[in-house]
Amino acid sequence: MALARHNLGTVVSFEFVRTIKKKGFAIATLAIPVILIVVFALVFASNASTKDSAEAQKDARFAFTYSDASGIIMSPGAKVAGGTYTDNPAAAIEAVRNGTNEAYFQYPADPTKEPVKIYGADVGMFENGKYEAVAKQLLEASAEYQVGSPRLTAALTETVKFDAETFKDGKVAAGIGGVIPPLLFLVVFYISMILLSNQMLNSTLEEKENRVTEMILTTLNPTTLITGKIISLFAVGLVQILVFLAPVGLAYLFFRDSLALPDMDLSALVFEPGPMITGALLLLGGFTVFTGVLVAIGAVMPTAKEAGTIFGPLMAMMFIPFYTFSLVISNPEALIVQIFTYFPLTAPVTALLRNGFGTLSPLEAGIVIAELFIVGILILRLAVHLFRYGSIGYGKKLSIAGTFRRNEIAAK
Repeated sequence: MALARHNLGTVVSFEFVRTIKKKGFAIATLAIPVILIVVFALVFASNASTKDSAEAQKDARFAFTYSDASGIIMSPGAKVAGGTYTDNPAAAIEAVRNGTNEAYFQYPADPTKEPVKIYGADVGMFENGKYEAVAKQLLEASAEYQVGSPRLTAALTETVKFDAETFKDGKVAAGIGGVIPPLLFLVVFYISMILLSNQMLNSTLEEKENRVTEMILTTLNPTTLITGKIISLFAVGLVQILVFLAPVGLAYLFFRDSLALPDMDLSALVFEPGPMITGALLLLGGFTVFTGVLVAIGAVMPTAKEAGTIFGPLMAMMFIPFYTFSLVISNPEALIVQIFTYFPLTAPVTALLRNGFGTLSPLEAGIVIAELFIVGILILRLAVHLFRYGSIGYGKKLSIAGTFRRNEIAAK
């Protein structure tokens, strides 16, 4: 028994020391904390400006019309805020719809029982909040002036509800119904990467570890082999996604009442062509980049254990953009959001989020899509090159620079 404990301690200490001494372990272990520290610092700096922007919405100045059946709103205060009284609600709503007026507030006879109706021009999900902020601020200021007690005013206005409707190009803006469909591409991206990433990594490692790569390459071109693997993995991913979704769909269609599933109103969803096409292209571009990187790692590393030290930090890059989720919605121009939008490993998730929430402009979308496909194709070409030279490197990690030197010597 004592000998067994001694052997166990020897094995544990040997494996522990050998693992932590590896350069790859140090890099993989420190990479995520360092990245997170940098991200948190940038998010902290950006959140200060976002908070200022949110506070500034209360003091936003824009031209609006209003009607007041309650008699609470004070005309002088409304005028200072940029408001003009109207007794024709229908005309005021039409003016907002056709773009000749930015907003219209309709205060009911009893705001504590009926919601305040807000109509405004769609200027983005976050910026649209300025309408409610100003409408609420005007109501509170007018009520406080008449009541004379800030605490009583706050208690009275706390129960007031606001019902907002925005217009874009003469039509009611999609709102949350237009956000959900493009975000489905983000869900598909995560599902496909979670299901397939390990298979992508092992697609080139398996043959190397089984020592059959040379035989395969005597009959197949490396480009053909890698391309075939990627296409087959994509097909496998589609099958897996369909298999996972099938029970959910069947349960919702045939057993919704028995399983007490919520009744979803799918008619509220709006499938706008622009965001949907952009989402599909971002999905394919992101898939290309991550596939190329994983296949390249498999071509460089001699074993799956060695590849695992890089695999973890790489997958973490998919989730890091969610630390900036609030900034993506509220302040897409923030430095950290811009970095994540254009850095190839964070671009798919960040751009898909921004596309869903309508903060990704067509120009930005075009740049990111082009970048993802160009970088993805270049990485895939590099993966093929590395696989060609690393196919017989069973015992050690492949030197990328060394493969290019060999290529130059062979060319001479």
